[in-house]
Amino acid sequence: MANARAIVKRRKSVRNIHKITRTMQLIATARFQMAHNQVTETKPYTEGIERLVEHVSCGRDIDHPLLHVNTESKQSVLIVLTSNRGLCGGYNGAVLREALEHIEAREEAGETVHIHSIGKKGIAYLRFVGRELASAVTELEDRPRFAEVEPISLAMIDAYQQKEVDSVHVAYTRFESTSRQRAEVITLLPVERPAADEPNGGEPAPSVEYDFSPPAEELLADLLPQMVKVRLFQCFLDAALSEQVARMVAMKAATDAANDMMKTLTQQYNRARQTQITLELLDIVGGVEAMQ
Repeated sequence: MANARAIVKRRKSVRNIHKITRTMQLIATARFQMAHNQVTETKPYTEGIERLVEHVSCGRDIDHPLLHVNTESKQSVLIVLTSNRGLCGGYNGAVLREALEHIEAREEAGETVHIHSIGKKGIAYLRFVGRELASAVTELEDRPRFAEVEPISLAMIDAYQQKEVDSVHVAYTRFESTSRQRAEVITLLPVERPAADEPNGGEPAPSVEYDFSPPAEELLADLLPQMVKVRLFQCFLDAALSEQVARMVAMKAATDAANDMMKTLTQQYNRARQTQITLELLDIVGGVEAMQ
């Protein structure tokens, strides 16, 4: 009976784990819906401001510090977006692998990389592998706000305009769909100059001339920094949404595994109980025969 009791105790522990993982799956699902709505609402604005910059700068030789390619400082910035909590599968590992590959490639090219890590998991891992951090931010939660991200983007814009750094990059997880999220490193600064569309066999498409008031240069002086801010904010939103998807999938897998384990333990308990009952019946029958 001791074996059966051990199985009952283990099955009770697995049932408690099942309740916890199921609850966490439901919480991640609810947070996923909120994060998905936020990404869906902000992405048209991000795409719209990029199209607006393209239209304003089309056919013009625009001179702006954010469009210049800096090469003097031999220093770059990498912003690494990870989560504050675990239990989200390989979400953080994928981002950190991309970040370390980027850092090693930049260092081989002779650059000094200043790492700004967002999220406790990334901070802990980068310190564990011996990487010095320029800053470590843990205050951002699952639903980042523009007011929280804007100071980071302003600091990056100011450093780039002062030519203190040659480039600014972001390591994060891009959300493509609920079944596909991709960890990648993108270039935030310098801003890539909009290229003219060439739909007709490589021949530039005829451009439409616009009259702007104020002039296009003044408009771009406001639009380009705003576009950088929005792009970085979109990275934060995509990272938060991808985190919830990863946690939702991981907790569903853990819940299913707990279900399977409970079924296996129930079968083992039934076999152990049947064996014990059979032994008790044999003892009773043996005692009766001995008395006759």
